This record gives sequence, structure tokens and C-alpha cells, in this order.
Amino acid sequence: MAGKVIAITGANGGFGRALSRLFAASGDQVVMLGRSLAKVEQAAAAIGGSNLLPLACDLGDAASIGDAFAAIRERYGRLDVLINNAGNFLPFLIDNASEAEIISGINANLVGPILCARAAIPLMGRGGQLIHVTTESVESHQAMLSIYQAGKAGLERFSRSMVEELAPCGIRSIIFRAGQMHGEGMSTAIDPAILPVFSEQNAARGINPVARGFSGYASAAQVMRNIVELPLDISIDIVSCHSLPGEFPIGT
Repeated sequence: MAGKVIAITGANGGFGRALSRLFAASGDQVVMLGRSLAKVEQAAAAIGGSNLLPLACDLGDAASIGDAFAAIRERYGRLDVLINNAGNFLPFLIDNASEAEIISGINANLVGPILCARAAIPLMGRGGQLIHVTTESVESHQAMLSIYQAGKAGLERFSRSMVEELAPCGIRSIIFRAGQMHGEGMSTAIDPAILPVFSEQNAARGINPVARGFSGYASAAQVMRNIVELPLDISIDIVSCHSLPGEFPIGT
């Protein structure tokens, strides 16, 4: 079997789709995981190639996660890289939040990725990688993102714990802290009804997210490619990417 076996959550759109396209083009075996099987199959068909395996994987459902990783074991017998990319970006004020919004946010950004890591570790050998996509906002004071930030910050703490726990096995755990991104299949869109409040709340704190700039998904995927290709005797704890303001050629 040529290349690495790489599983990517949230692969049906945005950054996950860009990662899937890049790794598939490089000859790796790419497992595209997404909550909706139809959507992830559609994304795989758009990319094309025989080295893509679309699977349903709902991060809010432990049984769904177990089924997905059992299918990976059956198909490939191993997993070299898990990219915990999926997340739930939903701005709200905590006193207006429903229980469902709070629970789904923590499940998508923290609990689900931990369960995926637990399922992936037994399939990995020395040199395996758990890569957790988080956000630069864990260190900012942006408004209306308390649950999103808490989940992603918790995922960073989990990754740092795994560095020590998995070192004897030769499995690496790495944080990929992303800046603002956009491109084909962008899956995050703020409800138009929420956008004015979101803008006002951030303006009151002196924050203008748009002015901070956006990087292309394809550009960030190239950085991820370099992480996946790290030599076996090298690990890194965190890669922090920042978008640059201004106009740049944006890939997909």
C-alpha cells in the first residue's frame, strides 16, 4: 500500500476537504470522515481518485466514532495519522445559549476529538501522529466564543498530555493552531441574524476579525503536509499559523 493512511475529520468541506485533496494527490490513502455520509461522499467524488474512503463519523455519537475506526481497521489494518479537524464554530452569548448548543459545542470541539484519538491510537505504530486543529482564538478575548474557545483550549491541553503519555509508544501528539481561513467548501458561516451582534460585541472590545486577514485553505494544508512528513525522530508540540492582512493569491 502506497503512502500513509491518513484519517481527517470534518473532511466534507473547508479545510478538511483541502487536506483530503492534497494528501490524495500525494498518493496517500485518505479516510474522509464526516457526520453526513452523503456530504462526505459528494466531497470525495469531487476530488476523485481510488485512494479516498468516505465514512460517516458523528463526533457527538461514540458508537458512530467506533464504527468508523473499525472500518479503518478492516480496510487498512493501520492508521498513520489522525487529523482532528472537525469543530463547531457557533457564536452566542452564554446566557442566551440553549443546553443543546453548549453540549454540541463541547462534544464537537473536545469530547469527539478525544474519542477519535482513543480509537486511533490502537491502530498506530511508532511514528504515528495525532494532529489536533485548534484556533488562535484560544488566546484572544473575542466575544461570543466562550464554548468554542473552551473546547479548543481543552483539546490543546489534551494534546499536551498525550505528548507524555504516548512518547513510550513513539506516537506523537501535535497542536495545529489555525488562523482565520477561507476557500472552497467553506463550512463555517455565522447566522446573518447573529452577525450584527457578533460584530458589535467584538467592536466594543476593540476587535475587528475581518481586518486580521484570512489565509487560504490550500496554504494551510501545505503547512500540514510538512507536519505529516516530519522525520520519525522529530516531534513538535505546536504549530501556530497566523493569517496576514492584505490581499494575497488565495488557493482552495
